Amino acid sequence: MMLRYNGYVTAAFGKSHETAAWEMSPSGPTDRWPTRSGFDKFYGFMGGETNQWAPAVYDGMVKVEVPKDPNYHFTTDMTNQAIKWMRSVKSLTPDKPFFIYFAPGATHAPHQVPKQWIAKYKGKFDQGWDKLREETLARQIKLGLVPTDTKLAPKPEAIKDWDKLTANGKKLFARQMEVFAGFAEHTDFEIGRLINAIGDIGQLENTLVFYILGDNGASAEGGMSGLFNEMTYFNGVQEKVEDVLKFYDELGGPTTYGHFAAGWAVAGDTPFTWTKQVASNYGGTRNGMVVHWPKGLQGKGELRPQWHHVIDIAPTILEAAGLPEPKMVNGIPQTPIEGVSMLYTFNDGKAKDRHVTQYFEIIGNRAIYHDGWLAGTVHKAPWESEPRTTLEKDVWELYDTRTDFSLANDLAKRTRQSSERCRTCS
Repeated sequence: MMLRYNGYVTAAFGKSHETAAWEMSPSGPTDRWPTRSGFDKFYGFMGGETNQWAPAVYDGMVKVEVPKDPNYHFTTDMTNQAIKWMRSVKSLTPDKPFFIYFAPGATHAPHQVPKQWIAKYKGKFDQGWDKLREETLARQIKLGLVPTDTKLAPKPEAIKDWDKLTANGKKLFARQMEVFAGFAEHTDFEIGRLINAIGDIGQLENTLVFYILGDNGASAEGGMSGLFNEMTYFNGVQEKVEDVLKFYDELGGPTTYGHFAAGWAVAGDTPFTWTKQVASNYGGTRNGMVVHWPKGLQGKGELRPQWHHVIDIAPTILEAAGLPEPKMVNGIPQTPIEGVSMLYTFNDGKAKDRHVTQYFEIIGNRAIYHDGWLAGTVHKAPWESEPRTTLEKDVWELYDTRTDFSLANDLAKRTRQSSERCRTCS
């Protein structure tokens, strides 16, 4: 809305999970639908997820039928729509800046992708999630993404060691990760098409691109065995390996609505312990982000260590566009934006952090970050049906993220153990 009021043409494609469930009908109210919330154009699905082969798609606020084509896939469709819209508005109003919010369903469940993309990863995950964690951390260190002394944080106790699984379990789980990897690469390919299309119309040099990787950490909602039909998770039913294995060759296809086992989510959040939903750990909150803006960035291929949060994206866009934060809209005073612009980091990799305090919470899992320190508590794991205890009795952990990137060393636990030893000695 802020950009639209300042002369931008705006569009959203893909997932829109901002509208209350009880407002997602033709009866409305429609105030919180995308095209009533600042977007001139919306093409996508409402809610947290949809079937990628047969999605529930809206164009604006009108439900549309997708082509009955066996090769149809929503990620490709939304990319085509985004490219078509961008070319159209730049043709009609070439001097008018555009803003695109592009949110694929991937790699959120259901994991669905054409077979040829799955086939590319055949056998690539036979080593299992424990070995994958080690390999991933080694690559992260080699690329300079994490400090050289970073250690793997321990797995959650519920996640079994790969070498202790049955042969059937290993076979199924490896296939689940092949599907996921194919889904991820297919999405990257489609995003690449959109980026190339921006370049084709001569706009890429002066287009600020934020490519946020991930969905609050990899999801462990698949539980210990993964899922053939993710709806079983929402109904509190845990599928068994032998149940899912029956559909081995169908996983990822139009007859499945699958998710991978939680062990892969932990591996996907290397080098941390936890996953999506656990907002008290970096595994459930930290995502990589790539920024591309040739006319606004002097460096290329550089890393930035400053601590920031997703709420900082909007202030960064406003500052980059030279637009003020609105104080009043349609006569209504506005609550100040809580985020901090990241623009100061773009051309100064050694700049001092400006976002120094942040609170996190979801499903009772909560944490607070301040100036390099992170205190958090795990109230409930994604695969657990009930909280571990009451909020008052939750056990808190403490980490110095400046020296412990992966949150492997719980200083609060060490203090508790020391206190116990002192009581024993006395």
